[in-house]
Amino acid sequence: MERLITYPKFTKEMKATHKILIPNMAPIHFAMMADAMRDEGYDVEVLGSSGHEVAQEGLKYVHNDTCYPALLVIGQFINALKSGQYDLSRTALLITQTGGGCRASNYIHLLRKALVKAGFPQVPVASLNFSGLEKDSGFQLTLPLVRKVIAAVFYGDELMCLANQTRPYENEPGSADRLVERWTKEVARQFDKGRGFSKRDMAKNFAAIAADFAALPITWAPKVKVGVVGEIYVKYSPLGNNELEKFLHKEDCEVNLPGLMGFVQYCIENTSETIRLYGGNGAVALGAKTLMAWLTAREKLMIEAIRQYPQFHAPTLFLETKKMADGVIGYGNKMGEGWLLTAEMIELQRTGFENIVCAQPFGCLPNHICGKGMINKIRAIYPAANITPIDYDPSATRVNQENRIKLMLSVARERLDQNNKSQRGGTPAPLYGEIETPSTVTLPRPAAVPAPAHT
Repeated sequence: MERLITYPKFTKEMKATHKILIPNMAPIHFAMMADAMRDEGYDVEVLGSSGHEVAQEGLKYVHNDTCYPALLVIGQFINALKSGQYDLSRTALLITQTGGGCRASNYIHLLRKALVKAGFPQVPVASLNFSGLEKDSGFQLTLPLVRKVIAAVFYGDELMCLANQTRPYENEPGSADRLVERWTKEVARQFDKGRGFSKRDMAKNFAAIAADFAALPITWAPKVKVGVVGEIYVKYSPLGNNELEKFLHKEDCEVNLPGLMGFVQYCIENTSETIRLYGGNGAVALGAKTLMAWLTAREKLMIEAIRQYPQFHAPTLFLETKKMADGVIGYGNKMGEGWLLTAEMIELQRTGFENIVCAQPFGCLPNHICGKGMINKIRAIYPAANITPIDYDPSATRVNQENRIKLMLSVARERLDQNNKSQRGGTPAPLYGEIETPSTVTLPRPAAVPAPAHT
């Protein structure tokens, strides 16, 4: 008979005694979220460990058939605990649970089993979830903390959006990254003083961030534009996607990574969709709609701040992105990233990012259906769509992944060259390196060619 194991849980008292380790997914966002948690009295640290050893550590304690992000997150945790940097009697781990049919809901149970196998049975695990999966967790999501975390996600989305549109053209390499770092610290400073998360403060900060990026001196030149979609962890995490963003920048591309808030809104919107499709509590649906309206009001402020500068491409409002999936994929497809993954690929097609990397863990069913499985449908609507699905797995080599992306980029560059020749009408191309933009004026980029409306 199998011995029953009682796993330690994070209690309210541990808030004052334990350091909480957090796996890194979206570096800009998580840095500000960690500051928000510190303001609420939690001692937190976002892990920065990466490399082959993390995946190998995960493989020792997680079956390789399990979702790749789980393997990496658990490997990162155990790698940190083995480092000797932490007092194991006063260390806890924090992991999210999504709920629903995604395998991510089981990460916490896999982690607890792995800790026992690795020799750390005393380390408690806290669950961060909004679906009531672990109601007795000592990690409490108070209203001030939730407001700061939501603000951090919006700020992270804006910083990520503007930095990606500035890096390929900046006259002084690293200027966009330095601006991201400065604003990350400024948001933390405001959080410390109980500011930065009201609607008024967010509007002010959105405008100031956009103005600061618009003031950076750039030299615009036509470049290949690449969108990145996929499973949420592999999409954002440099550890999960082998530093995909950095690789694309080295390949002289402009990258568009749809914001993290879109996934948050997708989860909330699915509450209403579930009740609409299958029935349920009308009060819950009303609550979801109210929360969506609250988030949308702040999303509009961020978008409007970016639109003040014509050289920048502002994100599409989430509810507009949702409409793009209508008639292409049903809203009942909501396991994992579900219909949002398809909608984001369509949004990228409509906004000039025809080249897309669809990053997915090997064997991730929602991504293989709603991502890879929808590529032919999207190509039928948008013939210029140049999409390559890339699987991320312990057995997949970085060289193979990057070579497949390079094949996609070779097609993209050929199309870009043909487009430039047709626009020039055969006349010599200008030497973009000789055209400089003063810090107070930034050259507007050509608008995206309108995409055909789908039926």
